[in-house]
Amino acid sequence: MPDRNLFESIEGLPGTGKSTVTPLLAEARQAVLVPTVPPLYQPLRRELDLYKNADARMCLFLSALFTATDQIRRYLDAGIPVVVESYFARCLTTHSVFGAQLKVALPEGLPQPVTYQLVCEPRERLKRLAERDKPMTRWDVLAEQQTDQLTDAYRRFPVRRIDTTAATPDDVVRSILSLNAAEVDHAIH
Repeated sequence: MPDRNLFESIEGLPGTGKSTVTPLLAEARQAVLVPTVPPLYQPLRRELDLYKNADARMCLFLSALFTATDQIRRYLDAGIPVVVESYFARCLTTHSVFGAQLKVALPEGLPQPVTYQLVCEPRERLKRLAERDKPMTRWDVLAEQQTDQLTDAYRRFPVRRIDTTAATPDDVVRSILSLNAAEVDHAIH
């Protein structure tokens, strides 16, 4: 896949570096950073996070993702690279682990990103979470209680795992860029 048409997604548990690495990768790629929960969804997300209905929450996130996908398609069709923090893999894995009962078959033709799953040693990840200035929702607490199941659920998706434990955000971006360079070199030879 040529760099100018690249679509990449950063996935992973909270505290692995997604929010820090994603804009850095977008900058390195000279890509557009598309929010997969667009701003118009944020007030509803905050309200819905107060409730316990995993199916309702999943529907909100699916709607947000399909809305973002329209924007992603427009950029990709124009030859503009796109980077996102989380895509359908995170929505489907987290909500299935949270107990959602909906069975979702994604439509064919959705843009398919190259997906990187950031992973981090548990003690370091928890240290990073403790340093955040962000309140935890009941969903965040539930995710912390089920980190192993969430990590396992990602195995249904083709992801490239990147360990962020002892790496700076710039190191992680360099790892992603070098991974892509090695794949392109391998495809040419």
